[in-house]
Amino acid sequence: MLYTYILNKNHYVIVDIETTWLSKETSRITEIAAVVFDGKKIIKKFQTLVNPQTNIPSFITHLTGINNAMVKNAPTIGEALPGFLDFLEDHILVAHNATFDHGFLNHNGILHLQTPIENRILCTRKLANRLVPELPSKRLEILCQHFNVTNQRAHRAMGDVLATVEIFQGLLKLLKSKGVEDRSEILQFQNFALYKCL
Repeated sequence: MLYTYILNKNHYVIVDIETTWLSKETSRITEIAAVVFDGKKIIKKFQTLVNPQTNIPSFITHLTGINNAMVKNAPTIGEALPGFLDFLEDHILVAHNATFDHGFLNHNGILHLQTPIENRILCTRKLANRLVPELPSKRLEILCQHFNVTNQRAHRAMGDVLATVEIFQGLLKLLKSKGVEDRSEILQFQNFALYKCL
């Protein structure tokens, strides 16, 4: 895939998923939510429950509120992914702990559609590690407290996406204060200590 167009894109897609547990090989996606974000406002939204075609453990239902009855008539991941990929287009994918979300989505894209997700990735957790190192934890709820963000529906995909949008806005302001605004520089900043002197 060519990446030259990605840096010309004005938008990010901020995404969150819910799953039956932690392993992308043995666990299943139960919900996908995403928004297109231009750096200032949300442009459009995507949200769907997903039928994991397996039982949702009770402790996951307790955490997320998603139960077997809710997903019974939802699309399977193979049915849901094409719509999500159309929504994602070639934008930069943003998530909190992006390795997890991208890992699941990419695994299922390859498994069900023979289509890897090769978009460039920004992780708000990685950015927080560099920008607010004084925080004892970079969990989403801790960052919500730090940036004064109220997550109305924690552990549901859209609730966590909307909270991540606000956190990302706060991180972008911190990046701007360091003179880091270009998307290519932001992508480098999360992975490399290029700006230690700032």
